[in-house]
Amino acid sequence: MLYVVSTPIGNLGDITHRAVEVLKAVDLIACEDTRKTKILTQRYNINTPLTSYYEYNKAVKGDYLLKVLREGKHIALVSDAGTPGISDPGFSLIRSVLEAGIKVVSIPGPTALISALSISGFPTNKFIFEGFLPIKSGARKKRLARLKDLGVTVVLYESPHRILKTLQDMLEVLGNRQAVLVREVTKKFEEVIRGDIESL
Repeated sequence: MLYVVSTPIGNLGDITHRAVEVLKAVDLIACEDTRKTKILTQRYNINTPLTSYYEYNKAVKGDYLLKVLREGKHIALVSDAGTPGISDPGFSLIRSVLEAGIKVVSIPGPTALISALSISGFPTNKFIFEGFLPIKSGARKKRLARLKDLGVTVVLYESPHRILKTLQDMLEVLGNRQAVLVREVTKKFEEVIRGDIESL
């Protein structure tokens, strides 16, 4: 069985009891960065072996993990933070496991997009999660243009070093509408900035 286990997005206390139990019980934990996951496992006295599974080794490591599952062992998939499969390579493994007829079980918990949306002050009854926008401005503007008139809250991820360029493109394509920037949610330096795009 493959367990898709949500882990804290910042505050290590945000993990569920069930997640800790599963991480202790499985045969192997597949994680993006073993160093980051080791911090979590040490905090909760989890001694399960770790193996890396990330964007650049997902093809080879995915085959290995599928082999382990076919041997009847249980694996927990975790990301560096939040819920695996949301804007990370976990999706590829989950799909392969399902195609192989192996059961996948969700161990729910934190996810940055829902945490940020819940404190945004924007409508939450209908929203679209766009993930990361394209790196190049032209492609980013095209994607933004498709989002312009949806009439729902739009949630995006962006890296800190591109946020100003993305805001400039948003202002040009979407106009000067209201927006909220949330960074480091649940962490020591959590910051929420509200205003129109131009002021942001």
